[in-house]
Amino acid sequence: MTIMEPAAELSKEEILHCYRTMKLVRAFDDICLKLQRSGRIGFSIPNLGIEACQVGAASALRKDDWFFPSYRDFGMALYHGVDPLDMMNNMFGNANDNAVGRQMPVHFSFVDPIHFVSISSPLGTQIPQAVGAAYAMQQRGEDKVALASFGDGSTSTLGFHSGMLFAGVWKSPVIFLCQNNGYAISLPSSEQTASESYAIKGKAYGVPSVQVDGNDLFAVRAAVSEAAERARAGEGPTLIEALTFRMGGHSTSDDPTSYVPKEEVEMWKGKDPIDRYERFLTGRGMIDAAGIEATTADCLAEISAAAKAAQAVGQPALETIFSDVYAELPAHLRAQGAAAFELKSRLGDADAGDGAFPL
Repeated sequence: MTIMEPAAELSKEEILHCYRTMKLVRAFDDICLKLQRSGRIGFSIPNLGIEACQVGAASALRKDDWFFPSYRDFGMALYHGVDPLDMMNNMFGNANDNAVGRQMPVHFSFVDPIHFVSISSPLGTQIPQAVGAAYAMQQRGEDKVALASFGDGSTSTLGFHSGMLFAGVWKSPVIFLCQNNGYAISLPSSEQTASESYAIKGKAYGVPSVQVDGNDLFAVRAAVSEAAERARAGEGPTLIEALTFRMGGHSTSDDPTSYVPKEEVEMWKGKDPIDRYERFLTGRGMIDAAGIEATTADCLAEISAAAKAAQAVGQPALETIFSDVYAELPAHLRAQGAAAFELKSRLGDADAGDGAFPL
């Protein structure tokens, strides 16, 4: 596919906002990799090469819609105004983290400014959750949709098949966005499914499906916009397969050079979604080389400042282990808490260890 013309209602300001969001995602990636390699955070998930898919999808939805993301969807939160500092607080698991250090890095969740449901590590769990939420919206008569975003590996989970089944039967207002980035960790798509595509799987469940170029922001936006329009009109779910490629590892603990052919990486570098978008912008006089350089520097500065601010915040207090769990703390947990506080008073805080991470 070639780059599609943006919808007529998309203003220059909105087009440039999509661009800056993609650059923020890449800056967030770059800085988190450095933080992990230097031992200051334990883990991160690269988004390199996937930026257009997530930002294009987010741009087609409203703030009051519901997002059920995968862990490779930084751009969805950033597009709708989530502060990079709030995301960095999660990366460090500090006292300002809205999960109070209980989640792994990259497992964001937000209720403001958007409904961004907590990312979870097990694959596919967000898919039936999105369908259930969409069914609830349907029963309430709400003009909202749910987006379930996941990778190609998640199509092999029970959650994918259960979600597709119920959404097809109920005609729930849910959009399934499969970001086919070529590999489920180290397993290539050719070894994961015998189907001619992931999109075709929707037919078995009565779910209309489409395959788009995931590195073309406008193609993804158009597909998600059409799916959202169908969902709001009561016409049910849509499955979108977005063809893209992650140009980094599955995580910061992964070495993709051990299973991804060098020639494949080089081919996809030529399809870099940000490079393509910059050609689109410069070709239409919306930005020049100086503007590209300034945007890059500005995004790196913003994410760097967020990282420094988050690193300066202390760890969650010990008592937060027991907060936000019970309205009234049971006696046995109160006793355990007293023992923990007494131990801390004698020996001080526990050693954080060497920062090694199991994944």
